[in-house]
Amino acid sequence: MSDVPDLGPLPQRVTVDAEQVRRMIVDQFPHLADLPIEPVADGGWDNWTFHLGPEMLVRLPSAAEYALAVDKEHRWLPVLAARLPLPIPAPVAKGKPDAGYPHPWSIYRWLDGEPASMDRIADPVRFATDLAEFLAALQGVDAAGGPQPGVHNWFRGGTLRTYDTTVERALADLDGHVDAELAREIWARALDARWDGVDRWLHGDVAQGNLLLADGRLAAVIDFGTCGVGDPACDLAIAWTLLTADGREALRTRLAVDAATWARGRGWALWKTLATCSSTFGDPEDADEYANARRVLGEIFAEYTGGAVPTPRPSL
Repeated sequence: MSDVPDLGPLPQRVTVDAEQVRRMIVDQFPHLADLPIEPVADGGWDNWTFHLGPEMLVRLPSAAEYALAVDKEHRWLPVLAARLPLPIPAPVAKGKPDAGYPHPWSIYRWLDGEPASMDRIADPVRFATDLAEFLAALQGVDAAGGPQPGVHNWFRGGTLRTYDTTVERALADLDGHVDAELAREIWARALDARWDGVDRWLHGDVAQGNLLLADGRLAAVIDFGTCGVGDPACDLAIAWTLLTADGREALRTRLAVDAATWARGRGWALWKTLATCSSTFGDPEDADEYANARRVLGEIFAEYTGGAVPTPRPSL
């Protein structure tokens, strides 16, 4: 039998609105009851997120699987924060389930900044270097007792084989629209690249929405729901999904990434990108997201082959 975990169906999400949040704040944290509550724009998928006054936010997991991260974050984020060069979320209080909402939830300090994007980054190489410094510090934190890969973080830090079926399904969905032979070669190379087995801390979702900018520079890193210890190669996916070629090289140099780890990082980026291409393919409402995923796929192919970025075929 395979030792690759079964990820199962997508989580069953619950919905939350501001009035529910207000009621829970009044019931559980009455000293905060006078603060205004407003939804956070683009608050993410894993959690429903609300402003609580000007200095705090409320995060409520949208499904039972995401709620597994709550205790982990309250246990480990203060430990990590003391050892990292950039601000990360600081837990203020932990809420309890009630009759209208079934999961534990959290209040955090609000961190200012705007989500990173290629057009907002002032200096791509400096951004990559600052991010590398952050990841180096994170990997340097003592991993003893840290959370191992599991359902709580969708097996980040574990084997890429967890996502082998997802990659094959995506390639089948995209048949004739991507270079499947090259994608499978890159994926096979990633699967074969050995990890040294030394546990290190990882964020698990180093993506542009979780990297905050101030004046074009990296200012904070948020959303540690997928953090844990294990193989940190998953945190390298950002090298293809956001960084420029020069930034990618700066990140790799600062982190002294060996060839095997780089191949696994490329594999994480490939899985994420193929899954996005597959889920957005053919839907006019997702045309921008699909186009960006195709751009990233071109970056992955070009970096791997050492050639020019291929021009995506029109597919919508």
